[in-house]
Amino acid sequence: MKIIIPLFLALIFFPAISNGQDKSGINEEAIKQTKYALELCKYLHQNPELSYQEEETSLRIAEELKLIGFDVTPNFGGNSVVGIFKNGEGPVIMLRTDMDALPIKEKTGLSFASAKTMTDANGKEVPVMHACGHDIHMSVMVGTVRALISMRDKWKGTLLIVAQQSEEMGDGASLAIEEGLFRKFPVPDYALAYHINPGIESGRIGLIPGAVFAGVKTVNITVFGVGGHGAYPEKCIDPVVIASRVVLDLQTIVSREISPLKPVVLTVGSIHGGTRPNIIPEEVKMELTLRYYDKDAIEQTIKAIKRISKGAALTAGMPDNRLPEVWVKPGAHPPVVNDADLYEKIREYSSGILGEENMVRVDPAMVGEDFGLYGRTPEKIPICLIWLGSTSPEVMKDYLAKGEKPPPLHSSQLNPDYPATIETGIKAMVANVVGLFDMDR
Repeated sequence: MKIIIPLFLALIFFPAISNGQDKSGINEEAIKQTKYALELCKYLHQNPELSYQEEETSLRIAEELKLIGFDVTPNFGGNSVVGIFKNGEGPVIMLRTDMDALPIKEKTGLSFASAKTMTDANGKEVPVMHACGHDIHMSVMVGTVRALISMRDKWKGTLLIVAQQSEEMGDGASLAIEEGLFRKFPVPDYALAYHINPGIESGRIGLIPGAVFAGVKTVNITVFGVGGHGAYPEKCIDPVVIASRVVLDLQTIVSREISPLKPVVLTVGSIHGGTRPNIIPEEVKMELTLRYYDKDAIEQTIKAIKRISKGAALTAGMPDNRLPEVWVKPGAHPPVVNDADLYEKIREYSSGILGEENMVRVDPAMVGEDFGLYGRTPEKIPICLIWLGSTSPEVMKDYLAKGEKPPPLHSSQLNPDYPATIETGIKAMVANVVGLFDMDR
């Protein structure tokens, strides 16, 4: 006699099985690996390294991958590490983590706080801190692959791990791609990555289809003048005044020239000129960051920057051969755009392991991330970047009660809920990877 059990009863009596996954097995393995990953995270947090200098970090990640059977290629296009684990016929899934830290002095007071300093690209000794969660990203990745290797009887396919250098400088992904990442290694069917988010409680993840992170461009402007004695301004053309006019007029581009339906951010983050109070300098240098989603909008913005800079100099009486130089730095990265179909799959698998109540629909952010480049190669790889909540619910509640917010990314006081964030990240990513592997079987 054949017994038919209705679906709703099956879910009640067999809750460990959903979407073809053994939830209890994933949870058990994720919890087991969290302890290991947490200790790794503490080590990485105490030993941060700046962009292009991730030698010891990349060595440690390479060792972690070799330990569990990956075929590892270190120093790929610099300090990046590529790991391959083949487990039979099936899709190729890429997991990417970033590795670099920031020149910030840590003020968290953690027992494993960073006290490290390094020499930066300008030869200056600076404090270094993992103030953007890359230590968590690496630890979650290691915990995830350790769990997946332990559960390799549950899936078939190939894992491609990319531990990427220099995300903070915006060119780590491009360097790996130019080195031949998708020529020398299997082309992924899917690529996934995390980024912690202090604005979301730990235990939860944030997702959005389509654009999730903005594109980034850097623009440098050199404003020229006619220098001289500060006591005789009438004999000079002051580039400080010209630059000041440019800074103010640039603010009208977004407010008056770009459609409000196409968001753009224009920030003058650096301005330098002069050496003494009684000397009118020959030039002033400015550095701008631009954030955008729409290609036409950013091209219009750059044209306006050039027009406004030129106009300010002409108004001040500068000759045509001494007009400002506007230089758009090469190597900038485009917006991160989550593949809509992959987003739906990730939402299904993640909610299946974490619960629907722990799925947060987020808005696009104007911060930048070079992960989006992996989805814009000729191979057209579907990508999905997932926000990983990192502030404990109790701490979040206290901040909200005071009308405050937790310390943001790039803050010297960034203090994530390390255990819960890492455990959640491992659970969800293992469920995502197993689900994607199983979907194509």
